[in-house]
Amino acid sequence: MRRWRRGFVIIARLAPYILAFVRDRRRWLLFGDPARRTPAHHARRAEALVRTIAGLGPTFIKLAQVFAARADILPEPYLSRVGELQDRVPPDPYEDIERVIVAELGRPPAELFDAFEAEPVAAASLGQVHRARLGSDELAVKVLRPGVEELVAVDLEISFRLLFLLNVLFRNHHVRALTNVIREFSVRVREEMDFRSEAANIDRFHRYFTGERRVRAPAVHAQFTRRRVLVMEWIDGDRVDRLEPRIDKGDLDPRVLMATLVETYLRMMLVDGFLHADPHAGNILVEADGTIVFLDWGMVLQLDRSARDAMLRTALALGRNDLDGMINGMHALGMIDPAISRSEIRDAAVEILEIVERMRELGVQRAQRLVHEIMDTFYTWPLILPRELVYFFRAAVLLEGIGIHYDAAFDGLATVRPVIRRMRGDLLQVTARAPREIALGVVDEVRTGFAAIRDVIARAEREEFRVRIHPRDVLHGQRFILLQVRRILLSLFAVTIALITSITFITLRNYWLLVAGLVIALIMFVIVLFLPTHLLENPLRHARGLRPER
Repeated sequence: MRRWRRGFVIIARLAPYILAFVRDRRRWLLFGDPARRTPAHHARRAEALVRTIAGLGPTFIKLAQVFAARADILPEPYLSRVGELQDRVPPDPYEDIERVIVAELGRPPAELFDAFEAEPVAAASLGQVHRARLGSDELAVKVLRPGVEELVAVDLEISFRLLFLLNVLFRNHHVRALTNVIREFSVRVREEMDFRSEAANIDRFHRYFTGERRVRAPAVHAQFTRRRVLVMEWIDGDRVDRLEPRIDKGDLDPRVLMATLVETYLRMMLVDGFLHADPHAGNILVEADGTIVFLDWGMVLQLDRSARDAMLRTALALGRNDLDGMINGMHALGMIDPAISRSEIRDAAVEILEIVERMRELGVQRAQRLVHEIMDTFYTWPLILPRELVYFFRAAVLLEGIGIHYDAAFDGLATVRPVIRRMRGDLLQVTARAPREIALGVVDEVRTGFAAIRDVIARAEREEFRVRIHPRDVLHGQRFILLQVRRILLSLFAVTIALITSITFITLRNYWLLVAGLVIALIMFVIVLFLPTHLLENPLRHARGLRPER
């Protein structure tokens, strides 16, 4: 009963926005021109959407934070308004939190710690943090909210059912991107609700940054680490966006701060392949000695070598205006649906190059503007934004925002260039191969090339050249014919109903029967005329892979 009641609440609150977004593209949902909307109308709808999401609880608050970086799904002004949605909710009573601690650690906080503050210092959608003391150590005790795991599971199941309907009715790159986001989120949020995973992520960060004194993560007290409880050292520091008093006193140089942040994110993203995936100002503190501390390691992104190599090669192709190299990199990153023609993708790539060229002509670069314009391209063209670039763009926007916060004339590229020069050796290792490996690869390619040429000549002499059609083209042709046959059968069925109704009327002289039959036939003609071709397929095939993991 709870699942049905929760599903009704979610559908009732979100359905008006889904229909409104669809009507923005097609006035009559399945056909028609886009509905006319003013900027003021979109602004009001964005405000209402944020209030609705906040009222739906932790699952949708966390999901909205992911959408805040997905301009391929949400356009402005919705993107900006959703990005302002704060991950703060009223705290749970201390008695409920105490029960979680007892269930995980076997004893109440009063017996585990020398002091434990019942009032939380922070309350987010999934958990809340209490301050404690053990001996001389000041601690931060992170506790998962009771019942949040069940709520998230129910919300995800309902979300996947809604996705099933959207995939049946509206097949476009926006719905595919939405599906990928929620699939990814369903995995990430389960990891985030297991604090043992967060402890392991912090330990891995410590291993990668061993000997680095400029940045760190809080130390974890492993003896208290459980699935729903995580105990770490307490960090005294200022949020990275609230350092004005220290900068005014001369205790902190914002240029050094920005260079350190840029280098850290580049190293995590391109060198280590282990990225802090929840970048916002509240998760970055600066201690009194200038050390930068990264908090909240519940969500991380792990990139294999091939993904890092593809990202770096695509960026280099973009920098030298290499259109074909850029398209090849987009294919390697999974940004392009195989069904999309290369000419269409070429137009999208040309638009991205034009945006970058316009940014180069400006006196002071603005990463936020560059990122927003590029991501608008993802919304307009049939491109899918891969998760690697999502977090890269989120980090870029965060860093640019911090830089502009302290210096209105902040030049992001001027900060990045010297950092890249210092990291040149590490970055080259991402794409570099050993000389022996390169030599063997060249020899193998030459041998394969000569063998292919010899085989072509031999086949030409034997007149064995044949034209082959790719199986995908055959299947596409079969699918097209099948769908048109279904459309013709529906038309014949409508004609048959009209004929049978007319014959029956001549016999019985029943006008109600005549009207009913002709109306049914007319409705079927309208359906055949306007029904999108993809809805003639079996809709159950769109549900594959859309069910949450049990």
